[in-house]
Amino acid sequence: MNHAGLIERPVTWVALAGFMGTGKSRVGWELARALALHYVDTDKLIAKVAGKSIPQMFDEEGEDYFRACEREVVARVSRLDHAVISLGGGTFIHEHNRRFLLERGPVVVLWASPETVYQRTRHSDRPLLQVPDPLSRIRHMMSERQPHYQQGTIHVHSDGRPSEEVVEEVIEQLWRWNERQAAADHAPTEYESLRHGTD
Repeated sequence: MNHAGLIERPVTWVALAGFMGTGKSRVGWELARALALHYVDTDKLIAKVAGKSIPQMFDEEGEDYFRACEREVVARVSRLDHAVISLGGGTFIHEHNRRFLLERGPVVVLWASPETVYQRTRHSDRPLLQVPDPLSRIRHMMSERQPHYQQGTIHVHSDGRPSEEVVEEVIEQLWRWNERQAAADHAPTEYESLRHGTD
């Protein structure tokens, strides 16, 4: 008997995108638990595949090498089922990755203010923030990436909210997305409308 089939959930695959520090890892892990799905963090997967940490990869191989590994990992996670995928901050801004992910299923984009991101990341070793004025760098990068993030399926703000509340909203929005998909699947095609006189 397939016990997984007894769990009512809006999706069996979803990805979380957004800038670093918006809560993708925490929300992704809690979302996976709530929906009884596997949790996959692409940055951790990239480090495992490469056999070194991401700061090491940037130092030793450069960002282009990291992005090539990232593309490979995106292709792998897009083939998974029963999974919540937490993406690195830059993953979704690359068109190849974005197309792959959006064709696979819904992509939830988490948003937070530059100040919140700075507070959450200021003690980290993230390569892109090793600059004299990280807050200005965050503002600039968020502004550049915004048009790409806006192409996500669902948008949720995580500023000043406990992760459980964010997860609840994500699930609620996924159910709405699921209903829209079901309605679209049952909508008559133009040919059917003409044939049945429903146009």
